[in-house]
Amino acid sequence: MRTDCPSPPLDGAEAVADAILYEGYLLYPYRRSSVKNRVRWQFGVLMPPAWAEAHGLADSGVAGSAESPWQQTACLVEAQDTATVRIRLRFLHLQRKVAELRTADGGYRPVDRMEVGDRTELSFDEAVPREFDIEASVRDLRRGRRLDVRVPGGEDVEPLFDDRGEPVGRVVRRRWPLSAAVTASAVPCQAPFRLLRLGIRVENTDRTTAPDSPRDEALRCCLLAAHTLAAVSRGRFLSLLDPPEWAAQAARECRNVHTFPVLAGEPGTADVLLSSPIILYDHPRIAPESPGDLHDATEIDEILSLRTLTLSDAEKREVRATDPRAAAILDRVDTMPPEVFERLHGAIRALGPVGRRGDAATDPERPWWEPGAEAAVSPDNETVLVGGTVLARGSRVRLRPRRRGTDAHDMFLDGRTGRVEQVLLDVDGTRFLAVTVDDDPGAELHQWYGRLRHFRPEEVEPLSGGTAAP
Repeated sequence: MRTDCPSPPLDGAEAVADAILYEGYLLYPYRRSSVKNRVRWQFGVLMPPAWAEAHGLADSGVAGSAESPWQQTACLVEAQDTATVRIRLRFLHLQRKVAELRTADGGYRPVDRMEVGDRTELSFDEAVPREFDIEASVRDLRRGRRLDVRVPGGEDVEPLFDDRGEPVGRVVRRRWPLSAAVTASAVPCQAPFRLLRLGIRVENTDRTTAPDSPRDEALRCCLLAAHTLAAVSRGRFLSLLDPPEWAAQAARECRNVHTFPVLAGEPGTADVLLSSPIILYDHPRIAPESPGDLHDATEIDEILSLRTLTLSDAEKREVRATDPRAAAILDRVDTMPPEVFERLHGAIRALGPVGRRGDAATDPERPWWEPGAEAAVSPDNETVLVGGTVLARGSRVRLRPRRRGTDAHDMFLDGRTGRVEQVLLDVDGTRFLAVTVDDDPGAELHQWYGRLRHFRPEEVEPLSGGTAAP
């Protein structure tokens, strides 16, 4: 339905969305033979429903790494009935690349690897990006809207010739049909001001995949790295990470399954939202120093680029034979100018004061990491005062993580209890509590090898086990 107020464009948020789309698509060293590239498609995988049921995929948590036949976004929006909402579903469609050798009778047979002159082709899975839009007024969404998604199968054939121009083989890329549905709705929330809960449910509706098929076959009819973007005209989305106090209860009632929505676009704006199978902060962005996609947005561009340069000629040949996107990464890294590499080495985003220097014996403000001062700091013996209670190793606390400036995953620990394992001090003089979570089945293992969760003192509430302040 068209309205007199078009929704804002979504293109500004697609740089981050593309990083999500190809996160883990193919990991360094970008070769098919690498173990890490033998089990692919790790986030936002929507499986055929019968296959998912047969394999017990009933998880309904927020983790986008859990495979499921559906995902659900719930977010808050302030908008009038005449406002326009635009929703974009984006995902990858698996494409199977098969190298086929020409036989003596003029036919073709699939092979794992084929050499044609200086070109090598490997049979491997690729993917094609897909996207579909719904645009409707808020009034229409209050009645509910559904979009049935149909993606046809297809086949592309690339013949291969020898030096004499004789056909010796071909590369065949096959895609299977996909079917899915997107359902969008807007319902009023209980709040002192006009507030709506926008719901977006994406489900795989394929009925052709046998429940007992191997995963590799089921993936042919899956939505891979599925996520949604939404934009609203003459309205705004509210942050679920840091909602206004009057909308806090409505934010807690939003149930997100296998995806989580955050504000997208430039900081200070609230008309675009990204719902991702990878947990993000509000207003995520790609570092301006990054020269291009490396298929692993959580890694450091400099390290990956330098490692890529160390690949041998034989390894680079395999990279090029594995996937065209991997070949593009190799080309970009091989031709990267020195000034671009220099930018990747690091950037200063903010400056802060440096503690003054003094004598360890007479200056209590002397930085603890300097020689002679470090002996005064022991994480196992340090204490910190929180709410009139002294916390130390062994104290029990209730976790109340901040909504901003902390690990986005920590918000799911709100209200959980834990045990303080260490009181830490960083180079800025800030204290942190290293904590194990009580009902974490791996707590003892984490404690043993020091993989602890870290919180500021203001992010915990003392429980019994603390020591009253003198």
